Amino acid sequence: MLNGRLHTGTAKALEIRGIVQGVGFRPFIYQLARHHGLTGMVANTATGVQIHVEGEGFDVDGFIADIRSQAPPLSHITEVFETQAAFEGFGEFSISPSRSGDLRTTLISPDVSICADCRNELFDPHDRRCGYPFINCTNCGPRYTIVDDIPYDRANTSMKHFPMCPECRAEYEDPQSRRFHAQPNACPACGPHPALLDATGRHIPGAEPIDAAARYLKEGYILAVKGLGGFHLAVDAQNVQAVERLRMRKHRAEKPFALMAADIAAVESFAHVTPEENALLQSPRRPIVLLKKRFPNRIAGNVSPQNRYFGTMLPYTPLHFLLMARGFSALVMTSGNLSEEPIVIANPEAVDRLSGIADVFLVHNRDIYIRSDDSIVCRAAGDTRVLRRSRGYVPAPVFLDEDLPQILACGAELKNTVCLTKGSHAFVSQHIGDLENIQALDFFRQTIAHMQRILDIEPAYIAHDMHPDYLSTGYARQCAPDACIAVQHHHAHIVSCMAENHLQNDVIGLALDGTGYGTDGAVWGGEVMIARRTGFKRAAHLAYVPMPGGAAAVREPWRMGISYLLDAFGGDLKGLELPFLDGLHPDHVRLISEMAEKRVNSPLTSSLGRLFDGVAAIAGIRNRVNFEAQAAMELEMQAADDLFPLDSQRIYDYEILQGDGQTFQIPPASVIRAIVEDLQRGASVGQVSARFHATVIFMFADVCDRVRHATGLQRVVLSGGVFQNVCILEGMCEVLGGKGFSVFTNHDVPANDGGVCLGQAVAAAAQIREDRAAAGNLEE
Repeated sequence: MLNGRLHTGTAKALEIRGIVQGVGFRPFIYQLARHHGLTGMVANTATGVQIHVEGEGFDVDGFIADIRSQAPPLSHITEVFETQAAFEGFGEFSISPSRSGDLRTTLISPDVSICADCRNELFDPHDRRCGYPFINCTNCGPRYTIVDDIPYDRANTSMKHFPMCPECRAEYEDPQSRRFHAQPNACPACGPHPALLDATGRHIPGAEPIDAAARYLKEGYILAVKGLGGFHLAVDAQNVQAVERLRMRKHRAEKPFALMAADIAAVESFAHVTPEENALLQSPRRPIVLLKKRFPNRIAGNVSPQNRYFGTMLPYTPLHFLLMARGFSALVMTSGNLSEEPIVIANPEAVDRLSGIADVFLVHNRDIYIRSDDSIVCRAAGDTRVLRRSRGYVPAPVFLDEDLPQILACGAELKNTVCLTKGSHAFVSQHIGDLENIQALDFFRQTIAHMQRILDIEPAYIAHDMHPDYLSTGYARQCAPDACIAVQHHHAHIVSCMAENHLQNDVIGLALDGTGYGTDGAVWGGEVMIARRTGFKRAAHLAYVPMPGGAAAVREPWRMGISYLLDAFGGDLKGLELPFLDGLHPDHVRLISEMAEKRVNSPLTSSLGRLFDGVAAIAGIRNRVNFEAQAAMELEMQAADDLFPLDSQRIYDYEILQGDGQTFQIPPASVIRAIVEDLQRGASVGQVSARFHATVIFMFADVCDRVRHATGLQRVVLSGGVFQNVCILEGMCEVLGGKGFSVFTNHDVPANDGGVCLGQAVAAAAQIREDRAAAGNLEE
């Protein structure tokens, strides 16, 4: 008997798959079943959530319909399997203990920001959790970074070390409570606690660590703060001296620092915020959002020098809210790591690795099982663009249009992420970073092992970049030499975008970036392809020029400036009257010229990224960079005021030549000569940059027109790091759209190398399918 009615009749078994654990799904099902007057049970399993319901047929049907329409906000249902079941005569509806199993396909929720209800309790002096920095409920808090296995139960998280007190246990077991089966549930009596340490790791006496930490920040000290996915390094964002000290100690000369602002009002005091950006800032994912600076503002000028944007986020943990409430409008919150190393996650590790940077450490005793940096997004070309996909997004999958075999894709060397596939789900990892040292390689391996465990994936194949010397390539060949599939870097870029947009068959692919190993051994990066998932044909590319010094040319764009001038004007540059050349030592110019002409340590490149570097140097913007793509970014900043509206009459003359094998070549020489003439006539750097950007846009759109004429293809796919340049992305979408093309772009995964692993996985799967089909035809 339930609600006065005797239940007979229909019984159904449901299996729900997707992000349905750790998001309040079982309490939701419990409440929904009671609302419809049903009996039965719900349980977590290794594949998702299992439900048995009994009642009148119309009640059961209404219950099933409401599961999808009313599901908790943090859940994501991918599949619902419904079967008839035997009527067992349940007397009530209950939540049963979790069940393990051999097939493990459940999806773990990403870490999410504190919800509004918990935030209200955090600052309610009458609430028993007032001021408690680890408050959470089923709608918010840590997930991915504290889970070590599935099902997502407390025993499989880092909260297993904190037995619940009677009050927390009562909430946990009360179906009417917002904390019903909330696995990280805790309070000051039974949960984790913060502590303040000095640079040697010793506890700093004092009853309130957060108050003391705030005092240190106000006095100009550098604070290391333990968050959800790792440590941040924090200083007062209005303190120029503190910001400079942080730069010196972290060896981060000019790369912009991220900001954490107290609230939207604080953000609007230093940045312009559109409604869409406001929604991103306040979303449960709480990414860093790139916002246009407002002038004047009170943020220290050395937070984001030579840049039109502030990378800004709002607080997302209770500890962040409590710290910001101590009188800060904005704090610098940059990743807690040494330059080029992974973010620190453990307290002893933080003291060991960051003691040369941080003066004090605000730590806590809840372990982080897997590191996860802040995600970065921006609004461009009418959509949200993910520039770094990490905390708040991972491990939610990218949903594909077909089932794939279980594949591990090892990603690129820079901005590395990895991808594991299972069915129609592609699980792209959090940001790992540049695979250039042993610490990053260890994190790479740890991430793969962690994801394989919690997703129960045993890859049958490993996809990797074609570059033979990448650490990720070495890892793949060492793990499974007979199951490796090499995927060309720029093809992977295009396929990543095709996979996101569920595109099959041939497309015109524009893969524009800084570096990628080509099939001919050269450095590619200005590529127009006729591509499909199984392969590609190179339809056009920027003509090759030498990269004097190889990797040194990336760090010192003046080398590319010399190379492009030599390509445009021949071997003698003495007659050119350019401030760029006047600022260089003649011996250096002569040495680089000889290296380029004789091809000594000067690999050939077709990279558009290197062309941006060369133009930035020639225009006098920057000869040396302190971080990747700095020269190109600063060139973009100069163009923004003069570029739009786009005008084809303002572009430089360019050439498109018919090369061998019906492949177009785009020699940069005519554009470089026109830029030099412009500068010699006294054109401003902003005018030159705007004309160069417009030229790139119209030039590649022209190439697409020629490829369409030859092939009939109407769909253009844009991918590669150059499309992080908002001017190029928006301009290319506008011009190509105006020519009648259907334009597709990355949005769920980065257009930069952080999205390459997705393309590798999908391209490898297509190749496997094609090889199997060919083998089947041969057998017939």
